[in-house]
Amino acid sequence: MDIETWELASYVVTVIGLPLAIFVFFFEQRKERDNEEEAVYQLLSDNYQDFLKVALDNPDLHLFAEEETPQLSDEQRERMFIIFSMLVSLFERAYLLLYEADMQPKQARRWRSWEDYMSEWCQRADFRTMLPVLLRGEDPEFTVYLQKLARGGEK
Repeated sequence: MDIETWELASYVVTVIGLPLAIFVFFFEQRKERDNEEEAVYQLLSDNYQDFLKVALDNPDLHLFAEEETPQLSDEQRERMFIIFSMLVSLFERAYLLLYEADMQPKQARRWRSWEDYMSEWCQRADFRTMLPVLLRGEDPEFTVYLQKLARGGEK
């Protein structure tokens, strides 16, 4: 191979190969980021399923009713507070890991499922009543966001 062939080959690599390599690199980075986001979402979903099992294990608290549970004993109130604390902690984790002001469609779809969970729980009177105490020490932006949902504000 002579020098002209080597020059032509270097031009081909520069013009075609290098941009292609850059494209493949960014494509793989984005794919990896999507996989990481999906793994985070799945882990949070698994944690929510575990939470629901805890809620189901406490039928005397009527955690899935919208109205307040009347006449709870001190022990029942404490269990309810602990369960709601677990829930707020999970919601905060989801907020910190999934919520962004400017989300891509896939990210927004994942977030909306969590927003729906939060809205559903905010409709429960016992949860809303305890919310000011439950939100002490939580992330300030998350606190504002959840309080807005509890007031029935825009999502």
